[in-house]
Amino acid sequence: MTNNLYNTMYNPDVLSCIANLSSDEVFTPPEVANEMLDLLPQELFSNPSITFLDPACKSGVFLREIAKRLLKGLEPIIPDLQERTDHIFKKQLFGIAVTELTSHLSRRSLYCSKTANGNYSVVHFDNVDGNVRFKTIQHRWQNGKCVFCGATQSQLDRSDDYETYAYEMIHTTKPEEIFNMKFDVIIGNPPYALDTAGAGRQAKPIYNLFVNQAKKLNPRYLSMIIPSRWFSGGMGLDDFRSSMMNDRRIRKMVDYTNSKDCFPGISVSGGVCYFLWDRDNEGDCEFVNITNDEKDCITRPLNEFQTLVRYNKAVSIIHKVQSKKEPLLDEMISSLMPYGLSTNYRGHTTLQNKNELALHASNGITYIDRSEITKGEDTVDRYKILVSKTSAEHAGEPGKDGRFRVIPSSIKVLHPGEVCTHSYFVIGNWDNSQPAENALSYLKTKFVRFLMLLCVSGFGLSKIVFQFVPTQDFSKSWTDEELYEKYGLSKSEIAFIDSMIKPMDGGDE
Repeated sequence: MTNNLYNTMYNPDVLSCIANLSSDEVFTPPEVANEMLDLLPQELFSNPSITFLDPACKSGVFLREIAKRLLKGLEPIIPDLQERTDHIFKKQLFGIAVTELTSHLSRRSLYCSKTANGNYSVVHFDNVDGNVRFKTIQHRWQNGKCVFCGATQSQLDRSDDYETYAYEMIHTTKPEEIFNMKFDVIIGNPPYALDTAGAGRQAKPIYNLFVNQAKKLNPRYLSMIIPSRWFSGGMGLDDFRSSMMNDRRIRKMVDYTNSKDCFPGISVSGGVCYFLWDRDNEGDCEFVNITNDEKDCITRPLNEFQTLVRYNKAVSIIHKVQSKKEPLLDEMISSLMPYGLSTNYRGHTTLQNKNELALHASNGITYIDRSEITKGEDTVDRYKILVSKTSAEHAGEPGKDGRFRVIPSSIKVLHPGEVCTHSYFVIGNWDNSQPAENALSYLKTKFVRFLMLLCVSGFGLSKIVFQFVPTQDFSKSWTDEELYEKYGLSKSEIAFIDSMIKPMDGGDE
C-alpha cells in the first residue's frame, strides 16, 4: 500500500500549486526539494540509522521525498514493507511545523492523514502529532522587541486568534531539547521574514536565524533554501554574510538570479539559493549560478570579495579592475540621507526668494529655506549627481530579455542650490558642470552598471553597490569601448557584460 501511494497515487501538481501562496513563507515545489536532496551523499538513504529533521515544515515535501528514497534504499535491509515503513517514519523522519495549519498539511503529505494516530495513517503512532510537531510559542519581549527574533511587540503581541509567528526552532536557546536527539541531516525551507501585518518588503529577515540555529545542532549535513539577499544586503545580515562566506564547510551552493526560475510565480527580491553544509569536509565551494536558464558552475572560495559575487564569469573582470588599484567610487557617495531631509519632507510649490533651494523629492520639485539643511552643507552649492535609492528592476529581477538596467533613467546632475530628500543619494561634488556631466555619462555605461549589478541584492541601491566601481579622470567623458580597452577585457568578458546589461535608453526591448 505504502509503495503504491508514494510512487503512483501521488500527484506532484498539488504541492507545485501551493508553492505559490506566499513570498515570505514559500512552499517548496517537489522538484526543488529533490534537487536539494540530490546534493546529499546518496548512501544516506540506504542507512537505517540516519536521522532527518525539517525545522520549518509547511507542506511536508522534504520529509515525504526523503521517505520515498528511504523506502527504496532500505528495502534490501528491511524487506518487509510495513516494518520498513514503521522504522522510517518513527525512527528517521522528524519535523517542526511553522503553523498549526502546516502541521496538518505536513502530516497529510507524510502520513496520508492529518493525525498520526488516525485510521488512514500509513504508520500508526500513539499520538496525534507523530514526529511532526507544532507547539504554540510566545515571543519573549524585552524593551518592545522579541529577544529571539526581533519582532515588534506592538505588532505581534496579540490574542490567540492571530498567528504570532513565534517559530519554535528559533525561539529557544536550546534547540537540541526540542526532540532531545541528534540529527544527521537538517534540511528545509524556513520562513524568510517576519510577517508584521503589512510591513512588506522591509520586514525583518529571519531565515538567517534558522540557519544559525540549525548549525548549533551540529548535524553532519545542513541544506536550506533561502533568499540570496544575504550576498550583499543589509537589514541586519552583515554578521550572517560574514559567517557564511567564511564557513568553508559550505561545499555546494546553487543560486537562482530570478526566484521565479525556482518558485514559479513568486518574486523573492534578489533571487534565492540553496546550499549544502558538510560538517566534516572543508574546502572551496562548488558555486552554481542559474541566470536566464543558463547554468554556470565553478569551484571557488566564497570570501574572496567583501560581498558574495553570484556571477562566476564576473570574477575575472573584477580581478582586472582591481589590478589597477584605483580609488573606488563609493568614496565619493553621500550618506543615504544626504541633506538630513526625510523621504516625505516637502517644501512649498513656488519660489519665494532667490536664496531658497530647489528640493528634489519623489513627487517633483519644491522649494525650501537653506536653514532646513542639517547635513551635507558642503555640497549644496556645487554640482553633484542625483541617484534614486530604488533600482530599475522590480524585486531585483531582470527584464523580459533577461538583462538589467540597474539604475533608473532619472539619474541626473544637480546644480548649485539643488538638494534632495532621503529618496536619493548624491555622488561627488564639483565646481563646474563638465566633470559632473562626464561622471554622469560614466555611470550610465554598461561597464559601471555591470559592476554595480554584482552588488545589487534586491530592489534598492546604496553605497555598497559601488564597491567594485573605480573612479576615473572626469575631466573627460568615457565610453564602454574605452573602459573595456583600459581594463583589458576579453571578447568573451565583453559579451557577458552585453548579455547582462541593457542600454540606458533601450526600454525593455
